[in-house]
Amino acid sequence: MPKIKTHKATAKRFRSTGTGKLKQRRGGQDHFNSKESGNTTRRKRLDKAVPKDLQKTIKQLTPYS
Repeated sequence: MPKIKTHKATAKRFRSTGTGKLKQRRGGQDHFNSKESGNTTRRKRLDKAVPKDLQKTIKQLTPYS
């Protein structure tokens, strides 16, 4: 059996935790943040959990991570 190729765009966006769950960095942190409140900026620093229905698809796209 040949090796499965990793989908690189997916591998850059999602990280696996120690228990096997997936986490994703929130978007919109790059620029145009001066008009946002401090609460919004702070909220964006936190990672968000990936929904269960997407986890299977993401794990298929990143088989070796």
